[in-house]
Amino acid sequence: MRISVFGLGYVGTVSAACLAHDGHEVVGVDPVQTKVDLINQGQSPIIETDIGEILAATAKSGRLRAITDPAEGIRATELSFVCVGTPSQVNGNLDLRYIRRICEQIGEALKGKNTRHTVVIRSTILPGTMRKIVIPTLEEFSGKKSSVDFGVCNNPEFLREGSAVKDFRYPPKTVIGEIDQASGDMLESLYKKLDAPLIRTNLESAEMVKYVDNCWHALKIGFANEIGNLCKSLGLDAHMVMQIFCQDRKLNISSAYLSPGFAFGGSCLPKDLRALSYMAKMRDLDLPILTSILPSNEMQISRGLQLIVERGQTRVGILGFSFKAGTDDLRESPLIEVIERLIGKGFDLRIYDKNVNIASLVGANRDFILNRIPHISKLMVHDVDTVLNHAQTVVIGTNDPEFRRVPERLREGQFLIDFVRIIEKVSKNGNYDGICW
Repeated sequence: MRISVFGLGYVGTVSAACLAHDGHEVVGVDPVQTKVDLINQGQSPIIETDIGEILAATAKSGRLRAITDPAEGIRATELSFVCVGTPSQVNGNLDLRYIRRICEQIGEALKGKNTRHTVVIRSTILPGTMRKIVIPTLEEFSGKKSSVDFGVCNNPEFLREGSAVKDFRYPPKTVIGEIDQASGDMLESLYKKLDAPLIRTNLESAEMVKYVDNCWHALKIGFANEIGNLCKSLGLDAHMVMQIFCQDRKLNISSAYLSPGFAFGGSCLPKDLRALSYMAKMRDLDLPILTSILPSNEMQISRGLQLIVERGQTRVGILGFSFKAGTDDLRESPLIEVIERLIGKGFDLRIYDKNVNIASLVGANRDFILNRIPHISKLMVHDVDTVLNHAQTVVIGTNDPEFRRVPERLREGQFLIDFVRIIEKVSKNGNYDGICW
């Protein structure tokens, strides 16, 4: 394939060199003459493992060259990667001047090109930037229509400094955000030999994924450091503790607990967070990540309550109110908190959970219902039908399989609020809302 790479910084240089090494004809485009000269001499403008040897070989073979003229880069190729910088502004927002400028230049060049060209944004940009800035700018300066006259994709990079070449060749995943299938097909053909999951999605999801990745990595580092600081104050070997922690690949290092939804509860997580936060406070340690988890959880409870209250319908049914499906444990269930607040606001409730039956409960749970929340026990009913017959607003609080058919059973005028995404494909017919979707 004939490929142009706009921006010969870190991402652009690695991408251009690796693509040329794979056999493609690559043209690097950058306004800085020094970078262009270095590339053409087979020298690297960046310091990175293996990149020097790859650049030397690809420049010598003629598969990689660099220029300063954007129009020539478009004329000579069929697909363009945009790898320009998106630095931070003082207020934290992105400075998109380089993105705007390169899109203007590419648009001008596309104006005189008769064959279809695909523009791929590899720079890190916030969700919505493709549709609000990139595509309108390309269309304005080219006088052409995206998806019709030229293709557009978003293709975030997941390169780490120091191992970028290895990450390019063996990526954790390849994400293609596409505006049309033809553009996605062309870009996918470029990656078909890579042994990695390839995901094709919409533009906004592709833009967002890069931010989710980086924020998650930052959170992991901050979390490990806070645990390290607490361990040191206790005379513990933090590395040993975290090595043991990382042995758990079923829950700790996995996709477990990473699905957006309602607040957590139960007898363990809130209690243990409070205990660890208290211990840190007693040692005068400031652990902002750990101590912000419970307030964040409380905000999710308030968000769920707000969804219900905003409906303005007084008759409400709650399906599932233990702290998670498949258990009768009500200790620190966030649904109990929602129910109590709704009672306090005068809502008329019916609640159902097949696992919570006063007649069969024993021990702590029975005591909790009869002595701590007797007003809630009076609202409990024995089946889903009773809840549906009563409620104007129906709330699904746990992902019990029994509730999966509830969305199709709603009557005219009933509204469903889903805390757990009980159905994967959400219908946008006006009678459904999810807490995070």
